[in-house]
Amino acid sequence: MKISNPLPSEKISSYVDRILIIEEVLVTNPFTLPLYANGAPTLLFQTAKGTIQNNSNNLTLFGQTVFPETLTIRDNFTLIAYFFKPFALFSLFGVSAQELTNHPIDLNLLEATKTRELQEQLLNADSTTAMLALLDEYVFSLITKTKADCQLIRFATLAIAQNASKDALLKVQQELHITERTFQRMFEKNIGIAPSLFRRISQFNNAFQQLNSRQFGKLSDIAFTNGYADQSHYIRAFKEFTGITPKDYLKFSQSE
Repeated sequence: MKISNPLPSEKISSYVDRILIIEEVLVTNPFTLPLYANGAPTLLFQTAKGTIQNNSNNLTLFGQTVFPETLTIRDNFTLIAYFFKPFALFSLFGVSAQELTNHPIDLNLLEATKTRELQEQLLNADSTTAMLALLDEYVFSLITKTKADCQLIRFATLAIAQNASKDALLKVQQELHITERTFQRMFEKNIGIAPSLFRRISQFNNAFQQLNSRQFGKLSDIAFTNGYADQSHYIRAFKEFTGITPKDYLKFSQSE
């Protein structure tokens, strides 16, 4: 199994935050990948169908994932995930972000003619490089067609993701000179969740990245760095978004 994180190409980097590739996985037992809240809508492709919420697809579009989920794949596969910037879902795909919150869908349900052709091309591609080129072109075609004005929500989500402290929402709202109700509606339409929940997910994700990188001495260091009141508040948030404790997660990840 090979895991890599290539940088998005320049032509799509304004909408794509990062890319994950898991290549040449030989499956003897069902492969299960946990899916946790990270604030990023995601386009997921795998060469073997994966099952999420009893739905089996090759191409899946995710909105916000709040509750922990799992992807199960039973055959050998290569997987490619495009993690979009938080505001990208509505502007690129023209679907209300709320519809996809905790409800990933088969991408073919949106534009069946175009996406089924894309899916066939991906399944017949002879290399991961060729798959990436196809996905890049698909995303770029969406970018060139978008007419949505996402300047405000782009600024808001970036500011909150970078500083997910409790006072972040009020600061951003004041900088945008908009009412609390307008702020709320903007998030519900473009992000799919309330700004308060997006802030908590951003806070969790920042802490999760620190946990994964092992850049801490004890859990209280992560809690302090990421603005949690104390270690118990951090553990409670971690269990909310993953269903397990940080210590259990570390044990599981070390055994993989």
